[in-house]
Amino acid sequence: MTKWAITLNGAEPQNLYPAFIMASSAVASGDDVILFFEPYAAPALKKGYLESIRDKGMPIMEDLVDGFFAMGGRILMCELAFKAMDMTEEELRDGVEVVGVTNFVVEATDAQLTFSF
Repeated sequence: MTKWAITLNGAEPQNLYPAFIMASSAVASGDDVILFFEPYAAPALKKGYLESIRDKGMPIMEDLVDGFFAMGGRILMCELAFKAMDMTEEELRDGVEVVGVTNFVVEATDAQLTFSF
C-alpha cells in the first residue's frame, strides 16, 4: 500500500478535479490518501460547494467526493484557512477534519507520493 498526500490551494475546478480524480483512483486501489486544503481551497469545503461543480466531460464531483470518503479517504483542512476564511463549523461539509499544519506534516511524513494543486 502506498501513502499519498495531496495539497490543494485553490477552489477552482482546475485544482479540484485532478486532486479528486487522482485521490479517488488511489484510494480505490487500496492506497492511503490524505487531501489537505490550504487557505484558498477552503471555500470548496463549504456544504454544497463541491456538488455545484460541473464541467463538460468530467465526472460528477459529488460522486468523486462521496466515493473518496466511502473508501476511506481523508480530507484535512488547515486550521489557519478555517479562521482566515471566516468559516464556521456549521458551514463545513461532513467528514472534514480541521487540523493544524503540524498535524498534516506529521501525517504526511511517510507519504511515498505527494502532489499539489
